[in-house]
Amino acid sequence: METIKTIPQIRHTASGNFFLIAGPCVIESRDLCFEIAEKIIKMTDRLEIPFIFKSSYKKANRSRSDSFTGIGDKAGLEILRDLRRELKIPVLTDIHSTEEAYFASQYTDVLQIPAFLCRQTDILVAAAKTGKVVNIKKGQFLSPESMKFAADKVVQAGNNQVMLTDRGVMYGYHDLIVDFRGIPEMKKMGYPVILDITHSLQQPNQNTGLTGGKPELIETMARAAIAVGVDGLFLETHPEPMLAKSDGANMLRLDLLENLLEKLVKIRKTVNGFE
Repeated sequence: METIKTIPQIRHTASGNFFLIAGPCVIESRDLCFEIAEKIIKMTDRLEIPFIFKSSYKKANRSRSDSFTGIGDKAGLEILRDLRRELKIPVLTDIHSTEEAYFASQYTDVLQIPAFLCRQTDILVAAAKTGKVVNIKKGQFLSPESMKFAADKVVQAGNNQVMLTDRGVMYGYHDLIVDFRGIPEMKKMGYPVILDITHSLQQPNQNTGLTGGKPELIETMARAAIAVGVDGLFLETHPEPMLAKSDGANMLRLDLLENLLEKLVKIRKTVNGFE
């Protein structure tokens, strides 16, 4: 958890709880981001859960060319900057190119490498050189053991602030499966390990060109993740997922989050008692 403690403005790092990366899939508006962030801050402060706000300032990987990709790069990043300044919380966003690494790092605390790009050396090195914490998502096509090489690229570029996130493995065309054996395997590498709950429940490659999902399994996946010892959880949430402009089919409804977190904190306390 030492990496987590280096993130500016993060709270409750001594609580013994898992940390939470959460927010809407993509920045839709300033008001929406502030609404979601303020509500999650209240929950996580009460439960003493370290919290990092997440939202993509643009979505580069869409199934269809007419899918929503964002409100504009600078406009989206300025909203993340304002969240940091006004709410005093750390923020995370994805990057998709070497050029984006430096640009996005001026507004955020954590840079996230999307799963499909986790082997792209230039992007990993560019992210490392910003000095920000780098969260690398494990590709759906990689074994947990292979993530050592992705992390090594960041460390060898002079940055040891790495986090690793699992989001399942692709089996067939429409489903992702989480192999929980991969969590302790990646933890052996010495980095914080996160499970991306909501994206692991996606059902991509639908014949409509829109990604499906199974949000009814979010609690099941989250409980299992805490039980096997993840350091953090990643999940996307929205007040009205079915009206969301991206990934609504697998996001958690915001009003369900607090009850879920309460249950997960209890499981975490039990797990901590065994360690």
